[in-house]
Amino acid sequence: MKLLADMSLEEITADFLAEGLPKYRAKQVYKWVMRGVGFDGMTDIDKATRSLLSQKYIACPLTIIKKLVSSDKTQKYLYRLHDGNVIEGVLMNYKYGNTLCVSTQIGCRMGCKFCASTLNGLVRNLTAGEILAQVITANAENAAQNEKRAVTNIVLMGSGEPFDNFDNVVGFLKLVNSPEGLGVSYRNISLSTCGLVPEMYRFADLRLPVNLTVSLHSPIDEKRREIMPIANKYSVKEIINAARYYFEQTGRRVIFEYTLIEGQNDTEKDAKNLAGVLKGFPAHVNLIRLNPVRERNLSATKNNQAQKFLGMLESLGVSATIRRQMGVDINGACGQLRNDYLKNES
Repeated sequence: MKLLADMSLEEITADFLAEGLPKYRAKQVYKWVMRGVGFDGMTDIDKATRSLLSQKYIACPLTIIKKLVSSDKTQKYLYRLHDGNVIEGVLMNYKYGNTLCVSTQIGCRMGCKFCASTLNGLVRNLTAGEILAQVITANAENAAQNEKRAVTNIVLMGSGEPFDNFDNVVGFLKLVNSPEGLGVSYRNISLSTCGLVPEMYRFADLRLPVNLTVSLHSPIDEKRREIMPIANKYSVKEIINAARYYFEQTGRRVIFEYTLIEGQNDTEKDAKNLAGVLKGFPAHVNLIRLNPVRERNLSATKNNQAQKFLGMLESLGVSATIRRQMGVDINGACGQLRNDYLKNES
């Protein structure tokens, strides 16, 4: 069975015409799919047509099976996919709008030591429509009506490495940007990678004005290898060069995510080395105090040390901020809710 969320309006139209259905049916169905409504709720379509479509297509590829709300109003969702697998997402409220963190894979194979998503390895890639459905479902959950969208910004920073699922992620970006669909601007989308260098160049050549975020976490190769296995394949220098190329191709400033881990990467030496590798590059550093993961023996840098680290970077001419921690009381870190669910089900 095909997922309608995987398909553009043009593709749905072509399929429906081949089935002998009138062209206007495609627009009707597409409208409902973008609202997260299943066949039973498509009230302007006759029952016989809905029955026919339900035998060949899946209208809603995922549903929310658990929702947690933090004291800071962050919402965390556990989704069940049509094949029974589970993923998660987080909706964060900011002054400028609501940002949805979406997953791109079920699990992850990158093995970063500070992340819960990778604890059980990679199950499979998500399709473009399964990524899109996370946005559609969050809109529906927050009573988005007609042209109004609850989700104004999207970050591909949930479970999975987006560039390890390159084609489906690019497909999602084009679907979610489509004016016939949700129409989310590329400039309101951020994609985070742990540093898959060839894919960074490949993505840059597409020249989509998406905000690229690189999970660096240490400017020193030896230290980076201790917490990020991908560092055994690509050096910090290679990653910085690829990031510079992305800036040259798109004109978009690259953001470097830097999770502060107590005693691992938060010293004066680390700050100086970070400033050194970013010298002359119009980039921004997003400092993040670690969201603790029970299964990992790592602790977040204390707040006063985080502020000191920020001050050191600024004194060295680096643009940097400390990201506000959100959703800590509802297992906000990537993969935690899914892992808890899997443990309880086993």
